[in-house]
Amino acid sequence: MSERLRGLEWPTLLLLAGCYALWALGTTWAAAVWLPLGMILVTLGAALHSSLTHEMLHGHPFRSRFWNGALVFPALSLVVPYLRFKDTHLAHHRDSILTDPYDDPESNFLDPKVWHRLPRAARMVMRVNNTLAGRMLLGPLLGTLAFALSDLRAVRRGDRRVLLGWALHVPAVGVVVWWMLSLGRMPAWAFLLSTYAALSILKIRTFLEHRAHGDARGRTVIIEDRGPLALIFLNNNLHVVHHMHAMVPWYRLPVMYRRNPQRYLSRNGDYRYRSYAEVFRRYFLRAKDPVPHPLWPRG
Repeated sequence: MSERLRGLEWPTLLLLAGCYALWALGTTWAAAVWLPLGMILVTLGAALHSSLTHEMLHGHPFRSRFWNGALVFPALSLVVPYLRFKDTHLAHHRDSILTDPYDDPESNFLDPKVWHRLPRAARMVMRVNNTLAGRMLLGPLLGTLAFALSDLRAVRRGDRRVLLGWALHVPAVGVVVWWMLSLGRMPAWAFLLSTYAALSILKIRTFLEHRAHGDARGRTVIIEDRGPLALIFLNNNLHVVHHMHAMVPWYRLPVMYRRNPQRYLSRNGDYRYRSYAEVFRRYFLRAKDPVPHPLWPRG
């Protein structure tokens, strides 16, 4: 029997409608009335939209890949092409390659041989980026540059799939630019800063989702948070549950975890945090992991 919820996934559709309303309200009325309020709404709307995009590429709320993609077509976060996100993220879901510096597209680790060849200044920046504060401040910029440069190399090698992803991204960004020029009441600097802040929030989720571990099953985290960040992340803080049941919609993940937490914690070797508050306390100014992969040979 399919793990997908039978029938129309109303919670996802209603949340998506609320997400667009939040973002539209932030860029128009709220920005005109009080700019800080508008920026907060745009930040929350763009962050939530990214989480919903993740939901769509996993096959929700419809069975049609086209209509799922169409629902999140406007690129509210500006920098992540939907098709590229889809391709790289689904490749990431091969648990056997998690954290691999080459094969896992979402790995935060480097091959130690590459790390030791980097200039001292670059290593200093990447060490800062390995603290939670650094990841929120520098992570969106560094991650976007690395992603775009990697895709540019792929396009130069003749990868048409990557080129298609970026070509489709142009009208997706165009929709947002049109809205801001014709209806938006927010200064460009405020809009860009709000969008960057949304990407910073998302870096909280990805900061320690996966760890270096000899057993692939022990690499994926559980964060038992039920607060606002869990909602913005659509319960992906219960990350091992999502990896084990990638077709299950976001609103069913907490129920699955509560029914049998030991099943998931025994699978991931009790890689768990009680809340994002604990994560902030422990790692805001301190790195959790080294940049070079600790299990890779250094020779």
